[in-house]
Amino acid sequence: MPVRSNPPASMGRRAIPFLFVLLWSTGFIGARLGLPHAPPLLFLVLRYLAVIALMTMVALVMRAPWPRGVRAWASIGIAGLLVHGLYLGGVFIAISQGLPAGVTSLVVGLQPLLTAMVAVGWMGERLGGRRWFGLALGFAGVALVVSRQLDAGFGAGGLPAAVLALLAITAGTLWQKRWCPSFDWRTGLVVQFIPATLATAVAAALTEPLQLRWTGEFVFALGWLVFVLSLGAVSLLNALIRAGSAVDSASLFYLVPPSTALFAWGLFGERLTGAALLGMALTVAGVWLARLK
Repeated sequence: MPVRSNPPASMGRRAIPFLFVLLWSTGFIGARLGLPHAPPLLFLVLRYLAVIALMTMVALVMRAPWPRGVRAWASIGIAGLLVHGLYLGGVFIAISQGLPAGVTSLVVGLQPLLTAMVAVGWMGERLGGRRWFGLALGFAGVALVVSRQLDAGFGAGGLPAAVLALLAITAGTLWQKRWCPSFDWRTGLVVQFIPATLATAVAAALTEPLQLRWTGEFVFALGWLVFVLSLGAVSLLNALIRAGSAVDSASLFYLVPPSTALFAWGLFGERLTGAALLGMALTVAGVWLARLK
């Protein structure tokens, strides 16, 4: 008898990339609501500590396996330091120093192209002309989506932090794919966030006033970033890196600025121009081509 595939499971796997983009795009909600009440790095330290506490309890209750050996802990920890500590720290600092969110998105939006170039040379991934064209088309779409913000005060002081974020998320994605593609997500999140917390706490103590206001907006923003982003979206990102190529995972980040623009339009009434709508269409087409085998 022929073995039939499981349609619900197959549909669930196919939905993971779209759910990841949806959740990751909501990060601007937490940043927009929380940053007026706390310095960026202190905000992130509280977020990381909450994730470590919650996931440690979950891992212990569920008796999840922990990584074995110093090498496994170090590899997962380095990935977490890059993807969480340096990437998120760079993004939050860039925005807090006046770099428009659209410009920040555009800088970080170079990640799929940068990942593709490094993956081809370092990891031996093979990309045809169609996938290269898809990556270029996706970046053009992102540029159109954020084009309105490119003219609104450049805030060059935050540019180095945005570039650091770009390099960190690229290196972190490639590192995890190369050295630690598979680990239990419950304990792995704890291991990833420990070095990110330590590094961010030291940077916060050296550079920021350790003051915050526990307002309703701040508590909501912190909870949103902990549960929706750090637990939900990051777990999905780990699954995507484990299941696909580095370029496949990175190309999904092209969909984040268009998705964020739609959230801003629906929640805050921000205007969507014709160029932005065209950019969204180009981005979706580019990601489809880049992920097409």
